[in-house]
Amino acid sequence: MGLGRYLLRKALWYIAALFVALLLNFLLPRLIPGNPVDALVGKLAQGGAGSDQLQTIYEHYVKEFGLDKPMWEQFLVYLQNTFTGNLGTSFMQYPASVNKLIGDALPWSLAIQLPAVIIGWLVGNLLGAVAAFKGGWFDRGAFVGSLFLSSMPYYCLAILLLFGFAVWQPVFPQGRAYSIGLTPEFSMPFFMDAISYWWLPFWSLVLIFIGGQAVGMRSMAIYELGSDYVNYGRGLGMRDSQMVRYIFRNAMLPQITGLALSLGGLVGGALITELVFNYPGMGSLLFTAISANDYPVIQAITLIITVTVLVANFAVEVLYGLIDPRIRATQGGDKS
Repeated sequence: MGLGRYLLRKALWYIAALFVALLLNFLLPRLIPGNPVDALVGKLAQGGAGSDQLQTIYEHYVKEFGLDKPMWEQFLVYLQNTFTGNLGTSFMQYPASVNKLIGDALPWSLAIQLPAVIIGWLVGNLLGAVAAFKGGWFDRGAFVGSLFLSSMPYYCLAILLLFGFAVWQPVFPQGRAYSIGLTPEFSMPFFMDAISYWWLPFWSLVLIFIGGQAVGMRSMAIYELGSDYVNYGRGLGMRDSQMVRYIFRNAMLPQITGLALSLGGLVGGALITELVFNYPGMGSLLFTAISANDYPVIQAITLIITVTVLVANFAVEVLYGLIDPRIRATQGGDKS
């Protein structure tokens, strides 16, 4: 019952947070200066269309996109479409479906970010744990190197890798996700071509993630190594091999949170990296949508980011509640 109350309380908080996020997700794009229909009709005006024709087209698009309705009614339509899985129609790429645009961009973002997050988390935590346990020159070297990487912005490392390995020493292609003239397909020739474009964006993300995880894990492991229960255990004659299991299990709790948040932020976590490499992922799609005031695309991508972050956080709350009863007790979920 204690765990049930704890999870129910958390679920209610996250449902409330989701509703607030939906409201902000609807309002914030509309606060961007400019009218997307004006921009769309302005492009048609450059083609020499008459004023009467442009007025007709303008009224058609305003009605088509539902911008002639009151704001509250637009919000209700937005909620209805969201909960039925209809993300709308793109303004700037009309009549393209937002679902299709995201379906085309999402696999590219996942292809570079999911391996980078998982590999970076595993390698970074292993490096930080070993550095804390061994100490000495290995710890100093690993700490300085990890701190340098974790302090470097993603886009700086991306630019350095692009210049060093695609311009100065052209080992890899300079940008894009595959060669011009090819069409994405499930075939070995296309995969081999795409993987050559994949390496630089991947390394620009995984190296920085390794650095951040290593610094965090090292700090937590050093804290645990100096805690009272470790000194007490050593005083009782426990072997280091026994103590290490307890030390790093406790040190891993904040790192699990970091992994969940990183997985939750996969969609928009590499916006600048994708722009540097002209990679056709969600970051590039979001940047283009913001530039064009494309409300449906902006709303859809930010909604996906919000939902994944909330789900990741809730998963962490559930995991913590299962593995550590003290957390339930401190939040009033367990009175025993």
